Amino acid sequence: MYFWYKPGKGFVIMHKLWASTYKEMILLTRDLGGIAILFIMPLLLLIVITLVQDSTFKTISDVRIPVLLVDNDQGEVSKNIIENLAESNSFEILLKNTEEEAKDAVFAGKYQLAIVIPENLSTSLQKKVNQNVGGILAKFGLEEDSLITPKETIPQKEVRLYFDPATQVSFKSSVKNGIDKMISKIETQSIYKTFQTELGEETEPIFDTENFIAFKEIRPTKGNKEIIPNSAQHNIPAWTLFAIFFIIVPLSINLVKEKNQGTFVRLRTTPVNYATVLGGKTLVYLVVCLIQFTLMLLVGIYLFPAIGLPGLDVSGKLAMLYLVALFSGLAAIGLGLLLGTIAETQEQAAPFGSTLVVILAALGGVWVPVFVMPKFMQLISKISPMNWGLEAFYDVFLRNMQFAEILPRILLLLLFFLTTTIIAIIYNQRKNAV
Repeated sequence: MYFWYKPGKGFVIMHKLWASTYKEMILLTRDLGGIAILFIMPLLLLIVITLVQDSTFKTISDVRIPVLLVDNDQGEVSKNIIENLAESNSFEILLKNTEEEAKDAVFAGKYQLAIVIPENLSTSLQKKVNQNVGGILAKFGLEEDSLITPKETIPQKEVRLYFDPATQVSFKSSVKNGIDKMISKIETQSIYKTFQTELGEETEPIFDTENFIAFKEIRPTKGNKEIIPNSAQHNIPAWTLFAIFFIIVPLSINLVKEKNQGTFVRLRTTPVNYATVLGGKTLVYLVVCLIQFTLMLLVGIYLFPAIGLPGLDVSGKLAMLYLVALFSGLAAIGLGLLLGTIAETQEQAAPFGSTLVVILAALGGVWVPVFVMPKFMQLISKISPMNWGLEAFYDVFLRNMQFAEILPRILLLLLFFLTTTIIAIIYNQRKNAV
């Protein structure tokens, strides 16, 4: 008996999708160099960037910056300044004899900073304090008229700071704020001591010179343990996204190459629509994205601790992390499909794709945090799919948010993928319409 089996429409569609996917896998595996670039280069980038940036996430006591200091005062104030700088564990104090010598060394790039303490700083400060305290006590009638000295004009003293011209503005601001706070504290203590001396209470302190107002950072906790962000938690999401979105370059070039080689012409003679072709590419490159993400996680979990970097803790977070990676990959693929559909040559696709990834990374906060950008740039950053993906990763890694809280960002990534893919399909249909 002879039976004729006619497969259903769903089976035919799945068969065509698998054929398109299989074709894409073969094309990808033929370019071993391209595969190595897709997987190895992002890992090297991640390791190098994390090594460079790790010190910014450590406590300040882990890093000591050599600082030149010229002490022209040789008094009590300069002694307090040097002691406070040494006790901060932020600086390694190197004494120099002359201001000119210190300035030349800093401006030549040999040191980041030089501090020059002016002459007679201690005596001038004490004169100024005595004058102010005497005036206050006289107002209250506690100072004998014979002891009140005529008011003398005391010139302002400057503690001069020399910075290496290549020093970042943030470092300069941090140092200047720290030194200003230290000088203010020394002035306050001098006033207290002078009051105490004038009131005749030299044996027993009557003023408490310790800071009354203190600052304490409250960190999120897990159980009874504080969660302290580290360089791995910041860099792995950021550079994973950069690597994922960089696949738009090989993907768009692949599409352009097929158009120029006549592959699409042959496909048009077969009952395979453009959506099926793009579906095959989507599946293959989505697997590539997830493999990239897996390798990044493995590096953070196992390699980072071995080379002295903080390890990555993914306990209880893997499912949501892969979910974010999945939809970030879809967003990147959608952009690659659109670019490859519109571009006519590889020379158009390659530079435009790589430049676009860099722009999206800059806007998305991969290189510079969004909050330090100008206001209008902060608004523009909201349209970058990299920003959605990066914030979703941070929500999981650092903010311990649940699925419902990251769902809006995931939906934005999905909508971006659907929008770019639909535009690519419509553009292709209109371009090839007879």
